[in-house]
Amino acid sequence: MTVGIARLRFQRISPKKMKPIADLVRGKSVVEARHILLLNSKKKGSRFLEKALKAAVASYREKAGGEALPEEELVVRQAKVDRGPILKRFRPAWRGRAVMIRRRLSHITVEVTERRI
Repeated sequence: MTVGIARLRFQRISPKKMKPIADLVRGKSVVEARHILLLNSKKKGSRFLEKALKAAVASYREKAGGEALPEEELVVRQAKVDRGPILKRFRPAWRGRAVMIRRRLSHITVEVTERRI
């Protein structure tokens, strides 16, 4: 069984915003997942996840060679979002103080495999 894996690292969106989007496509067929991400989701993170899904399908096709199945036969086996590093910025606050702003980053991993019968 061939598996296509794609990792998008250091994406400028917090994992808290990405995880619900990854939950939508986990376990779905690739065609259905792409449909959910492109047409039904207005979230910013759906663009990142769709990009990773495309890369995972391309990785699967490259590994399978001439025996690659069409997209209708592929399933999103794993879609996970991990925490990346935090960029720390400072903003001036009242009475001469400074407040830390945390810009959180995400690592996105998508695995695509053949549907089991």
